[in-house]
Amino acid sequence: MEAVRDPGATLQADLRALGAKSVERTALSAARVRRFVYAAAGAYGLLFVVASLFHYAAYGYGRLDTGNMVQAIWSTAHGHFLQTTSVTGTEMSRLGAHADPFLVLLTPLWWVWPSPVALFVLEALAVAAGALPVYWLARKHLRSERTAAHIAVAYLLFPATQFNAFMPAAGFHSVSLALPLLLYAIWFLDEDRLVPFAVCAVLATSTKEEIGAAVGCLGIWYAVRKGKRMAGVVIFGLGVGATLLNFLVIIPHFAPPGTQPFADRYAEVGGSPGGILHKAVTDPGALLQAVATGHKGIYLVLLLVPFLGLWLLEPLMFLGAVPDIVINLLSSKPEQTTLQFQYTAGIVPFLLAATILGLRRSKRDPDRFSLYVLVGAACLALYSPIYFSAGDVRTVLRQDPVRAAKSQALELIPANRPVAASNELAGRLSARRFIYIFPYVRGARWLVLDKRDLTMGEPDAYRRAIARFERRPGWKLVFAEHGIHVLRRTGSTA
Repeated sequence: MEAVRDPGATLQADLRALGAKSVERTALSAARVRRFVYAAAGAYGLLFVVASLFHYAAYGYGRLDTGNMVQAIWSTAHGHFLQTTSVTGTEMSRLGAHADPFLVLLTPLWWVWPSPVALFVLEALAVAAGALPVYWLARKHLRSERTAAHIAVAYLLFPATQFNAFMPAAGFHSVSLALPLLLYAIWFLDEDRLVPFAVCAVLATSTKEEIGAAVGCLGIWYAVRKGKRMAGVVIFGLGVGATLLNFLVIIPHFAPPGTQPFADRYAEVGGSPGGILHKAVTDPGALLQAVATGHKGIYLVLLLVPFLGLWLLEPLMFLGAVPDIVINLLSSKPEQTTLQFQYTAGIVPFLLAATILGLRRSKRDPDRFSLYVLVGAACLALYSPIYFSAGDVRTVLRQDPVRAAKSQALELIPANRPVAASNELAGRLSARRFIYIFPYVRGARWLVLDKRDLTMGEPDAYRRAIARFERRPGWKLVFAEHGIHVLRRTGSTA
């Protein structure tokens, strides 16, 4: 006799089956989103590696900043700790210009791959990898894979991120690596994993003098939001202490006698950390006047508006961005208030993290508002280094005769001999003990000039300097094609 089925039990079984299938579909969807984010980060890194290689092949990188970094790393690898040549030809420690001992850690990379290309690859891949902690942090706090993917992709598209991955104007800069390191530090601190946090925080602090203050601000957030007051105080003290040590002791100690590395760009507001504090008390209007310009206003709009003010809802996290924002706004150097350089590396991590945490606190629909953030970043995405370097592919693939002349000229220069060069060619010659940017020649035995390289100084002054030098005795022209000249100092030591 057939048993009578219980309708209630059958319904429960069906609901359990449907629930299991729903969980399975959710897990599958989450896995697809996760794979998409990881693949997007990988493709992004590869894209910017390729762009960097084409720019390098087109002789787009100059002595500043790539050449400075290369020389400091090369010198360390050859027993001269962080020694570099200043713009005016003075031999000095890199620490006298910027406190970025992180460069020492790149010495083993140089031993394995002795080429600036290694630095470009590292920079692009590291910045791309910053998408992962952004994704993890958003997924944790906003509880949505799709929302997390929106913000991770927004991070990748954001122009400030792009220009840290690949800077056509400046090339490699150690502080660009602070961007992903700070993101990982934030993630580990949010997870209460203090050992990996400390590793990332110390590495980030070593990339530039002010990054320690940004790390210190994380201590305030940790003490208040997580309730870990003792740990927060220690983080704050060590971070701010590192920045004070850099500005007040290390940089002045290693700077050439009688020089102040940042005096020119901060002359209007005091010229030094102490001078700025004094000016803030005695003449605050001067600081306001320095900051309130149209150029700097546009900079702030491009930097902050795509994130819809959500970062304002988590001010303690955003506090970490304040040191670099203040340093940039007070400077008279226009490059510091544009997204095209490395000066946003200490801002972007806190801007993203504060946006994520602010969206959680806002109680608004995270999927919808994260999509708005993505759209905001996408609207600015064409403000990109890829656009600015679009001509590199044509230059490399069409066998440009000027590029060929540059290659022939550089092949004539012996390794590790003192050399002077125009800025863009000097970027290729910086792996040596002595390298000078024309018109500073000093003890150079060789001189390589691109007469059309106007990337350093005033064009007419540059041309007059070339004309004067061509009339100087003691130099022999050994190569001249397409405006590329190589001269050798005459004498038995040449």
